[in-house]
Amino acid sequence: MNFLSHYYFERYTGHSERVLGGLLPDLLKNVDKGYNFQPQRYESLFFNSPDTTHILEGWYRHVEVDKLFHGSPYFLNHCHVLRKLLVPVLAGTPIRPSFMAHIAVELLLDHLLIAEDLVNPLRLYEHLEAVKRPVLQRSIEILETVDVARFMVFYDRFLESKYIVQYAEIPNLSYALFNICKRIWAFEVDAERREALTIVLRDYCSQNMHDFRAVFHFVQDGLT
Repeated sequence: MNFLSHYYFERYTGHSERVLGGLLPDLLKNVDKGYNFQPQRYESLFFNSPDTTHILEGWYRHVEVDKLFHGSPYFLNHCHVLRKLLVPVLAGTPIRPSFMAHIAVELLLDHLLIAEDLVNPLRLYEHLEAVKRPVLQRSIEILETVDVARFMVFYDRFLESKYIVQYAEIPNLSYALFNICKRIWAFEVDAERREALTIVLRDYCSQNMHDFRAVFHFVQDGLT
């Protein structure tokens, strides 16, 4: 799941640190796709204070949510169908349709959470801004191999841009999807291809994702 969908499962928490923990694995991967950590390796260090304990709790919830979501029939079925629709849009590029379908389903769910007023993205940013800077920095330092200064620069830009708010409009998802793909493949994209992707996403969302709440209920029911 993407940032806003992960926040959906923490939206009632009273601890901003838990919200941060729920997003931390994806924040780290945005800094460096090689950052992939097993949270249980750092339990003793995170449990040293209540604030970092809440971060670890959010991180564990992130892992649990992703496992349930990526194994759900909803996700697998939508990826299968959307992949086929993306093949002609991506022809002539190195982008794997299966990869884009995976990310597109996640971004469309974020879009729908905003469109249906189920989650307020600005509240997510308020939580992240409320986390004390020493707590955030100490948590990143625990991971040892992370470039802390680089992460903090990214984090500040993430808060400043508030780009998740833009997911309210589907054309912005097209920009985001191609930008994500550019982290992996080298290619150029013109306005025509971007518009073609927007049309596929808009039509697919309106025609096939009326039942999107079902996957959130599925994951919620599976959480321990």
